[in-house]
Amino acid sequence: MFFTAYYVLLLCLIFTVLVNAADLYKTLELSKHASEQDIRKAYKRLSRKYHPDKNQEPGAEAKFVEIAHAYEVLSDSTKRQIYDRHGEEGLKAHEGGQQYANPHDIFANFFGGGFASQQQVRRGPTSTMDFEITLADMYKGASIDFMVKKNILCDHCRGSGAASDSDIHTCSGCGGSGVKVGRQQVFPGMFAQTQMTCNDCSGRGRVIVKECPHCKGQKVIDHMAQYTLEVDPGTPEGHEVVFDGEGDESPDWEAGDIILRIKSKKEKGSWRRKESSLYWRETIGIEEALLGFQRNLTHLDGHIVTLDRTGVTQPGFVQMIAGEGMPVFEQYTHGDLFIEYNVVLPVELGPDMRRKLAEAFYGSRERQKDEL
Repeated sequence: MFFTAYYVLLLCLIFTVLVNAADLYKTLELSKHASEQDIRKAYKRLSRKYHPDKNQEPGAEAKFVEIAHAYEVLSDSTKRQIYDRHGEEGLKAHEGGQQYANPHDIFANFFGGGFASQQQVRRGPTSTMDFEITLADMYKGASIDFMVKKNILCDHCRGSGAASDSDIHTCSGCGGSGVKVGRQQVFPGMFAQTQMTCNDCSGRGRVIVKECPHCKGQKVIDHMAQYTLEVDPGTPEGHEVVFDGEGDESPDWEAGDIILRIKSKKEKGSWRRKESSLYWRETIGIEEALLGFQRNLTHLDGHIVTLDRTGVTQPGFVQMIAGEGMPVFEQYTHGDLFIEYNVVLPVELGPDMRRKLAEAFYGSRERQKDEL
């Protein structure tokens, strides 16, 4: 009973969408020159965003239905041509009252929930690259713009490789099937049927009479794409950030991903990191090592950490300062900061320093003798 009522409501939503149909290209946030790849990418992004299981906001389900309807029309080359020429009224006349597809079925088929998923365009290669940032950016978090050179579908031919649609013909060698069927004799009087990829069209079923002048028939062009990497405070070494569907484009596949593997730059200085702990090497003189000192250390984000030592500091001594390490990734806590002290002895002692040390050591001995 519940499911019956739900589907009645869903049909009402579909009917409402069709009656109040908006521009299907605007629904998918595309221009009328969008390629098949653009349409798939837009549907993938928007259908996830407005899916009723994920988005409970008012109007989200109606938007989900609109997006499914727009994709159903624009992903079908015949329906798209009719829509481009005659709009929704032309589509209704063409469909002849045929029932519209369930938006949830469209979603399931697209993402692999049914038989139609077997017909999906194959996934293109994923590009993984190391991306170096400063330790300070890992500590504070940052927004970093970067450029990637990649292939995109030619915006003139929309990935067909032809100068115009009229320059794409059905292959006469295979009749558009992409394969040639032949017979091969296996025994006298006995033949076996063979199939091979059509060499006239390379298995595509179509031949291009005149190549696109912009891409020279390659279907794709080089493009420098700009992206923004959002680095969260405490981002781990080797953390991977995925830019979904932003890999090389091709009419033969759905674009793969770009994956950035975050690495810290090798920088001159004393800061080192191990998970959520930070390490700093502080150099002090013999006077400070013996008498104590107070110093200010400028942290990675610019705030000041006070280094305070009142006793004798041995060479190699490590001081821990709680809560001054790296932020713990996706949490509101910090690790610890470890200060290793390096004591530098002077190459030679000046008269003033020699006198002070003599008073400190030998003077104390003389006082001890006097007391005895």
